[in-house]
Amino acid sequence: MPQTDLPLEELRRYDPRLPSPADLDEFWAATLAEAAAHPLDVSCTPVDSGLVTVETYDVAFAGFGGAPVRAWLHLPARALRGEGPLPGVVQHQGYNGGRGLPHEHLLWASAGFAHLVVDTRGQGSGWTVGATADPVGSDAAQPGFLTRGVLSPHDYYYRRVYTDAARAVEVLREQSEVDGARIAVTGTSQGGGIALAVAALVPGLRAVMADVPFLCDFPRAARIAPGDPYGELVRYLKAHRDRADRVFRTLSYFDGAVLGRAASAPALFSVALMDQICPPSTVFAAYSAYGGPKELSVYPFNDHEGGEAHHHRLQLDWLRDLLDAPAPTA
Repeated sequence: MPQTDLPLEELRRYDPRLPSPADLDEFWAATLAEAAAHPLDVSCTPVDSGLVTVETYDVAFAGFGGAPVRAWLHLPARALRGEGPLPGVVQHQGYNGGRGLPHEHLLWASAGFAHLVVDTRGQGSGWTVGATADPVGSDAAQPGFLTRGVLSPHDYYYRRVYTDAARAVEVLREQSEVDGARIAVTGTSQGGGIALAVAALVPGLRAVMADVPFLCDFPRAARIAPGDPYGELVRYLKAHRDRADRVFRTLSYFDGAVLGRAASAPALFSVALMDQICPPSTVFAAYSAYGGPKELSVYPFNDHEGGEAHHHRLQLDWLRDLLDAPAPTA
């Protein structure tokens, strides 16, 4: 797959400075205050995953509008835990993926972290399963999720998703085994875009890891991404020729290259220069705009898979240093 975006030296300079809605802060403050009116109503049920080094719990909590959201909570087995509460990682999923099966996400708990694997409402029927519905409807939209309610920021699908994600941090902080002051958020693709939003919306995070993030620099992505999911926007606007201004105004409330300016936690980004799903320039837009300390790993010959296991090891070392998490002993 050839590189189709800007050369790396131009990508490093790419900073579109996307306009921010005048009421962006008020919009999100009101959204989160509305969500806070609903008790978290957390339940944690032990699950027999067949594993002996990781304990797993089936978690449910109240997300946007009080609707239930599901997650897995993975903890190192009691016999393997060190002294004191655990640092935590909240993980969000790629497009149309769910939390999966209990044994699918083991890295962080195996490395000594509490790990909350969160469903994305209405998703989880693409490449791995989910268990969370989206009970809120939408007007006419393209198949997929990107254009659901896209004519208004109040109705937009990702308003509900980002609110669920912000609430998930509270869920992990509430766990008695977890040090609420040492929480990181992470995700790949859509999960990376959600992680950037959480970094902007939730105070006190210690780290964010956004791999090949989706949901960034919508105006450019809609014009240069060769396929879906951004293609959903293109097809919608192809049919609704008079709605482009309204659509991009709505998207500006959810753009990682806009929201990320408010983030302050240290961030580790990754970008793949042959990415055909999330064009590299859109990742660089989010990276340029990000408000906190930041690092970027570049994978010149990879498509949307990014750095995969190679990058996971880099993340592990980076996060362990940042959170002062215990390293394995010989």
